[in-house]
Amino acid sequence: MFSRTENFKQYTKYYPIVSTLIAVNLFVYVLTILPGVGENVLNYGVQANFLIQAGEWWRVFSAMFLHANFLHVFFNMFSLYLFGPELEKIAGKARFITIYLVSGIAGNLATYLLYDSSYASLGASGAIFGIFGAFGALVYYTRRTMPMLRKLILPIIVISVIMTFLQPNVNVYAHLGGLVVGFLLGLVYLHPKRILSWRKQKMAGK
Repeated sequence: MFSRTENFKQYTKYYPIVSTLIAVNLFVYVLTILPGVGENVLNYGVQANFLIQAGEWWRVFSAMFLHANFLHVFFNMFSLYLFGPELEKIAGKARFITIYLVSGIAGNLATYLLYDSSYASLGASGAIFGIFGAFGALVYYTRRTMPMLRKLILPIIVISVIMTFLQPNVNVYAHLGGLVVGFLLGLVYLHPKRILSWRKQKMAGK
């Protein structure tokens, strides 16, 4: 399920939304390391709670596309590369991008509401955890029909949550907020009857 065997051309063709998100995040990261440019990109995009409090609300969105260093962007984009395609395939392009963006924004809003005004953060982790949450909803719906899916997904979610509390400098509320909102959106989007209905519509449109 999460074994990627496609070549580059196949991957970008089959999973255009995931591919675009990875490309945008990498492009923005390159901008942030350019002398003279990177500092401005970070200054205008990072989630700084006191600046959001002052009215700069775009930061709850822009911070999703900024990363602190290469390892930060690498691990987030590797997670998106690995786990995103299956959800894009199951949910469809529009629903996948909704899960990703809304979960990321929700995680950053939780950061704003639950951390003090001096807190600043950046990264796509809330959106990534939204993907995990959506898979959690899929596990809930298929718990009787696909027990192997539960054995595959639940350890990933549990380990990710545990690591959230064990690693230093992690935005806990962004992770948990993204996870919860991704799960709720997954409950709406991934009901088996809805998936069956989408597939019938897709087949009828061919």
